[in-house]
Amino acid sequence: MADPDYEAADAPLYLRVAAALREDLAQRRISPGSRLPSERSLSQRYHVNRQTVRNALQLLREERLVVTDRRGTFAAAGAGGEPVVPALTARRPTFPGGPRAADAQVRASLTWEPPPTPLAPRLLLAPGEPTLVHRHVVLGPHGAALQRAVSWFSRPALTEIPQLSRYRRYRDSRQQPDLRLLYHWMHQAGLRITHRESVGVPPGPATTTAGGSARLVVHRVVSDQHGHALEITDIDFSAQSAAWTYEFSA
Repeated sequence: MADPDYEAADAPLYLRVAAALREDLAQRRISPGSRLPSERSLSQRYHVNRQTVRNALQLLREERLVVTDRRGTFAAAGAGGEPVVPALTARRPTFPGGPRAADAQVRASLTWEPPPTPLAPRLLLAPGEPTLVHRHVVLGPHGAALQRAVSWFSRPALTEIPQLSRYRRYRDSRQQPDLRLLYHWMHQAGLRITHRESVGVPPGPATTTAGGSARLVVHRVVSDQHGHALEITDIDFSAQSAAWTYEFSA
């Protein structure tokens, strides 16, 4: 049941089941439009309980790889009957440090501090009110920072997402916080999220790295179905050139 995204031994069981089914879909061992085995059969195959199977199938539904109706769960098919499996290589944006990040090249930390003053009202915070702040750095082979990101979380995020609110009491600086499943936690909490990302290359020579490549900046706002911001992230990394804004709901 190995998968490059979730090969860590401590990965939740439902993610390992989802990874195995995802591989079956990608390799067409489950053909487009065909029915998946029952929850009972899958629980026996992977030696897990049925709730674990349900969580795995829900994740695949969110990725639009399977569909469920009163007859059961089926492998999704696109136009002309083609499988929707290519979406595996173009998944929804991941939280900084998302599943493919190598722990040896990542430095992450959590603090409890006020956000920049202009962000406070967007996060539904009073001026000077602290919140959870996540900082994330990706290092190159020689220790140079290739990417930096900082995320601020809103009052609704800490109220609605149990897995996130527990980090209020995060004190262990020896272990790096693992927020790789943040967007899945949002779905589990019943939040329908919208990502809006503004991406651009700022003008001027000061925006290039030592190697001469441009500095690409991303401003991400993740909102719930009520339009409340859940997370605001600024990401800064090296790139050639790009500039676009897109929005979608998941």
